Amino acid sequence: MEQYLIALDLDGTLLKDDKTISPFTKEMILRAKDEGHLVVIATGRPYRASKMYYEELGLTTPIVNFNGAFVHHPRNHSWGIRHFPLPLPTVKDIIEASETYAIKNILAEVMDDVYFHEHDEVLLDIVRLGNPTIKIGDLRYSLTKDPTSILIHTDKQHIEQIQSYLSNVHANVLHHRRWNEPWHIIEIVRNGVHKAFGLKQIADYFQIPQERVIAFGDEDNDLEMIEWAGHGIAMGNAIEPLKQIANDVTATNEEDGIGVYLKSMLKL
Repeated sequence: MEQYLIALDLDGTLLKDDKTISPFTKEMILRAKDEGHLVVIATGRPYRASKMYYEELGLTTPIVNFNGAFVHHPRNHSWGIRHFPLPLPTVKDIIEASETYAIKNILAEVMDDVYFHEHDEVLLDIVRLGNPTIKIGDLRYSLTKDPTSILIHTDKQHIEQIQSYLSNVHANVLHHRRWNEPWHIIEIVRNGVHKAFGLKQIADYFQIPQERVIAFGDEDNDLEMIEWAGHGIAMGNAIEPLKQIANDVTATNEEDGIGVYLKSMLKL
């Protein structure tokens, strides 16, 4: 049997709109595992907000969090931690520019510790899952470690201006993407870091060639992973640019897209 590495994005992909895994898709994933295939989660979420799905699927593999900025093995600490944070001086520069560019707030995450520049109920609701350690106060003084990622909260009128600033001033250091409506949030990780970067480390460790990697995704933070994987599969609900580069398009996250594809391809 040829062993495949199966990479699952969470939101809009593995998870239905109510944030649950459908019984059929779960059954197909468990069958794939039983037949010897490796299943991993590759998500923009931190580990604390993806742990419940890792445990629900009974995974025993490394996990890609923060879109590749943090890769580790929850069940095997000797596997090591691959952490690729942003340089603190660059983050401090962005904090200094916050007033000039109408930035409402900046949130920095160091693994599972969360630092807020200002109190912000919108962002607090986003990060509360998993009960992280939360600190609120001027990041110029409270943030002393290189952050895994940062979120910038702004408004619709200024988001493009801020993205332009990030591209013009810090393009060689960081990679940024904006969240979909209704969020006016820019997510930032280190330049060169993305899900394919994280997934390749896992594939190399298990000696799985690129052509035997199956990856599922739906959003722009999945683009590199879907393009890199030998079998890059876009969900039926995926954005059009992802469908354009995917090897195949499956059903939506509400229609068991992952389960349907795995059952057919792996003959489960």
